[in-house]
Order: sequence, then structure tokens, then C-alpha cells
Amino acid sequence: MTVPSNRLLWIVALVGLPLASLGALLPGFAPVAWVAGAVLLAVAIVDSQRSPDLDHVEVLLPDLVRTYRDREASVEVRIDNRLASAITLRAALPFPTSFESEGDDRLILAIAGGLSSIEWKFTPHRRGSFTIDAVYVEGYSRFGLWLVRRKMAVACEVRVYPNLRDTDSLAGIRLGAQGQNNLRQIGKGREFEKLREYLPGDGFDEIHWKATARRGRPITKVYQQERTQEIYVILDASRLSGRMAGAEAVLERYVNAALVLGAAAERRGDQFGLAAFSDQVEVFVRARTGKAHFAVCRDALYQLQPKIVTPGFDEVASFLRLKLRRRALILFLTELDDPVLAESFAAAVRILTNQHLVMAGMLRPPGVAPLFSAGASVESDEDIYAKLGGHLAWRALREFEITMRRKGVRLTLFSPETVATQVVGLYQEVKQRQLL
Repeated sequence: MTVPSNRLLWIVALVGLPLASLGALLPGFAPVAWVAGAVLLAVAIVDSQRSPDLDHVEVLLPDLVRTYRDREASVEVRIDNRLASAITLRAALPFPTSFESEGDDRLILAIAGGLSSIEWKFTPHRRGSFTIDAVYVEGYSRFGLWLVRRKMAVACEVRVYPNLRDTDSLAGIRLGAQGQNNLRQIGKGREFEKLREYLPGDGFDEIHWKATARRGRPITKVYQQERTQEIYVILDASRLSGRMAGAEAVLERYVNAALVLGAAAERRGDQFGLAAFSDQVEVFVRARTGKAHFAVCRDALYQLQPKIVTPGFDEVASFLRLKLRRRALILFLTELDDPVLAESFAAAVRILTNQHLVMAGMLRPPGVAPLFSAGASVESDEDIYAKLGGHLAWRALREFEITMRRKGVRLTLFSPETVATQVVGLYQEVKQRQLL
């Protein structure tokens, strides 16, 4: 599409209209006005014929760009100019509304018969998969009187992964790295390592009686800490996970915590897997180990978004009961401050507790605390009612926690600002005490 530029409009407004007005008011000036108008029209027509042919210009974007939420990234924009002369183009990329770019458009000098490129910087503020399907290009005629505009189709996918560089995630990663060597083991290991001769102090339950009979002297079994255990994080992506917990949504904090726990499990040699559910199972990744597997888990979660549905605890519990044959740590990250959902969760996980170590974690709702907790201040009648309401909610969660403990499920309330750190600490406690 070819349209007049602002330069042409200003020339017509400042030159053409005054000449036409003078020609109409002064009959003797009419021939001059006609000649000037004809010259202006001829120049405009000639300039329009010399506009760049954008059909010989192609804009190229990479097929895939990987980046992280709230971190600056860039996409390479390349211009393939097959014309015989260099041209200046103005390009615009239709970024998603959740992206912040350095400008709406950029000027690019496309060299003749070659490729020109620029790095277009942007910062995504939302996790997920996004597509840039078009680039808008605008070229100038020789005298700048006309603009030639084209919409060029491209196919560029931008994958925005969770940002693990926030304070909580980094603290959880450091905790996982330190705990690999600094945790003192409580009790002896449960995985058989080797046989050795009896030493004073060894218990009779550690003697290998068959080996003792064969060798004619006492032989003791030596155990080591059990490794390659299976750790599963189950993420609730239903309606309550879309609530805000501070500056981020609940699900966003759960996704970060799950990936941080995966990194901690890999450092300790355990196998990490995950699942996500709403009213049905959305994602399932079987427990494995290694950096390639961590990338698989990250790819499985980066598009996960909350759905406005009731969580299907029965569905995910039945699914896990069929899929997981080996004893594993199953950590549910869900919201259980709704009494109906809490009752549904308690009934659903009963089929998992006989075989697996089941735990649950949720973010502490704002204002939920004991009535006479430290730092509580009351300045008005509204504060009294708010504190009473928070105390009743805390008492209900406390009673539910005791009920779940009797059923073999540990419930932990996490702080929104330190959920990743607390999840890793919970995992290290399980490893230290050999609960699994």
C-alpha cells in the first residue's frame, strides 16, 4: 500500500493551497498557480514511480527464541534486500501486550543485495508460548513524498520460561547445593552397600547370617544412604491457583518452587518428576535425572496457566496410583483453605498414603494467623474483626493439619516470599530423616 507522507501533506498545505487561493483571488496570478501546481503534481507522480519495491525485500526472524520472564532478551531481525540500491526501512514488530520493548518501531538501513540485521530488545512479563506472525515494514520514496507499507508474514515462536533468578529461587538453589554435603544423616542408611567383617559395636540385626555360616566368622552388612529415590511435585492449576500472592500469582510461585526442587533433587542424585492438574491431569513427566530431563520438566511447565475449574483431586490421585509403582515422595502444591476442597483432598489421597510418602503444601492466606501472634496491632473495630476472622481461619487450617497428620499426610503452610526455599528445606528434611 502506497500512502502520502507527512512531507507531501505539508508541501500541499504550505505551498499548494496558498497558490490555489492566490490564483482564485488574483486572475493575473492564475497561470503561475497552474504551472506551479502542475510541477508539484508531476514531481509527486515521478516520485511515486520511484518508490521502493518492497516485493523484493524480505524480513527474516528466527523460528524459535527462548528467554525468561522479567529478563531482557533480544530477537534478531534480518532484512534481505534484493534491490540494486540501499534503502532505509522502518519496521515494527507486534509484540504481545505482556512484552515491553525498547520502541514501537526501528529504522533499519538495508544494504543493497545483501543481509542487514539488528537486535531488537524486549522484556517479557508473562510466562508461556507466544507467536510473532507478522512484521510491518515501511519504505520511503526517493524524495520522501510517499510511503510504501507492507505486512510481511513471519513465524517466530517466543518461549518464555519461569525466572529462577528471583531472590527466593536463588536461595532455594543455594540451599539445595549446600545441603548435599552439609546435612547430618539421622540414623543409618537403608540401601545395601557391601559386606565386611564384624567389628565391636555392630548390632546383631546387622549380621549377615548366611555369609557368616559360609565364611566361618561374623560378617556384617553395611548400608548406605538410599539414592535415586523418586520425587514428584503435583501442581494444582485450578481456579484458586490464579489468586495473587503478593506480586505474583500462586501458580507462578508453585512453578518456580517445583523447578528449584528439581534442581535440588538432581544434585542429590534423586529422580525428579512432576504432574499438573485442574479438573483433569494436564501434565505428567515421569521421574528421571540429568540436565536434559530438567529441560523436559521446564518445557512441560512453561505454558501451564490456571483454569477456572474445581480441582479434580480424585482424578489425579487415581492417575498417580496407576502410574507410580515404586515408592515415592509426592508433594502436592495446592490451595486447601476452602473447606469443601480440603475435604475432597483428604478423601482422594487415601489411596496414595499406603504406598507413598504424601505431603501437601499451600501458601498461607493473607491475614491468617493466631489472634495474639507477635506483631499484631489493633487500631480500630475493623481490625478486631479482621484479626478474629484470621484467627478462625488459622484454627480451621490447624485442625485440618492435625487431621491430615493422622492420615499420614503432612501439611505445611508456606510463606509466599520464601515458598521455594521452604519446599527445598522440606525435601532435605525428608532425606535427612530417611522418611522415604
